[in-house]
Amino acid sequence: MSRGRVETRLIPQNHGPSSVADATLRLRWSAPVTDMRGLPPMCVRADKQTVLCRTGALPADSRGRRIRVSARLAGAPSEVTVRIDTMWSGGAADHNPQNNTHKVLALDTGDVYYF
Repeated sequence: MSRGRVETRLIPQNHGPSSVADATLRLRWSAPVTDMRGLPPMCVRADKQTVLCRTGALPADSRGRRIRVSARLAGAPSEVTVRIDTMWSGGAADHNPQNNTHKVLALDTGDVYYF
């Protein structure tokens, strides 16, 4: 994050035990988003703070394609929390639902955060 501009990049992963035909991820920022020109075609804006993105097919024990969402936050806050979670997975079995939600605090330093 830098001067109210935030870029979120993620690679969905399916640890198995079964394949997922498609899934939907939710990205929700703690501040309202004012500009979503960097929204990829597999994503839609759900409300002023939330974006939903399709992953496409995720075979068991595989990674999906990278999803990159660029946005501008209202008021250029000095910090923002982004929560990324699985909204829908087509009923696939999940033996570890605890890894379906991630929450990251990003400070306006221009640094890159990995998790």
